[in-house]
Amino acid sequence: MSDGVLPVVAEGVGKRFGDVVALDDVSLEVRPGEVVGLVGPDGGGKTTLFRILATLMLPDSGSATVLGEDVVGGLWNVRSRIGYMPGRFSLYPDLSVEENVRFFASVFGTTLEAGYATIEPIYSQIEPFRDRPAGALSGGMKQKLALSCSLVHRPELLFLDEPTTGVDAVSRRELWELLGGLRDSGMPMLVSTPYMDEASRCDQVVLMQQGRMLASGTPDVIGDLFPGSLFGVRGRERFRLLTALRAYQHAGTVTLFGEELHYADARPDAPDAVVVAGLREYLDATGFQDATIEVIEPGIEDVFMALMGSPVTADSA
Repeated sequence: MSDGVLPVVAEGVGKRFGDVVALDDVSLEVRPGEVVGLVGPDGGGKTTLFRILATLMLPDSGSATVLGEDVVGGLWNVRSRIGYMPGRFSLYPDLSVEENVRFFASVFGTTLEAGYATIEPIYSQIEPFRDRPAGALSGGMKQKLALSCSLVHRPELLFLDEPTTGVDAVSRRELWELLGGLRDSGMPMLVSTPYMDEASRCDQVVLMQQGRMLASGTPDVIGDLFPGSLFGVRGRERFRLLTALRAYQHAGTVTLFGEELHYADARPDAPDAVVVAGLREYLDATGFQDATIEVIEPGIEDVFMALMGSPVTADSA
């Protein structure tokens, strides 16, 4: 990659499918050695943006460059220099692990041996099963095989579209540890995920909803976008407590997070002490004298829920 050239620059990218707006004025950058996470639910536009950046689909509006090449005019130069791991398992199930890797190496005019040093940290974990058909692998092993096939030609940039969807928690953690090793080696990556907890592993985060950018910035900056304070409420009979809190006259949003309820007041400027006192009085009167209330730090999922109504962009420079 040439000095001063950003791996990815998208400016005002838009895409429609009939009356459906898949992307609406999306702009983002991926800097050298950086992991940028596209975070949002299914239908948020993440896969459409990936396909445009990987030169598999044309944008209707806006522009994008990948490794300094325009994704429309320079598509053949882009394709040879990127690695792309689609969301669905797309390798050949009847071919063995090794046959799949060798095939994808040959597509890019190279060999498994030439690219082995690049994929060794990942491929070594599935190499003992190199003769096993890819279709017979577990979900986590399939993802490692797909990642190996995306890297065997030694790309300069990696696109990973929901790489951990459908795999167990242990495999998710292992895959992110492997991605951390790639980042340490200087590989820039654009990763999409529906899991909010994975956003904290990224250098930059873009929250997406229905094709729009709700917010962008570092994980810390995203957390600062929460309007007002957030309160953690704990008590017995969580679902009855959830119903009671949502019926409170000043309730903004109330969501269940594991053992805790996250409460945001409809009065974002109300002092914390006033909110806590009001909640305490209300909960005592409704039979939840055991409930505890404390101010907590909002996470990325809290911010996402709060910003769903209007787009906000944070400058993370």
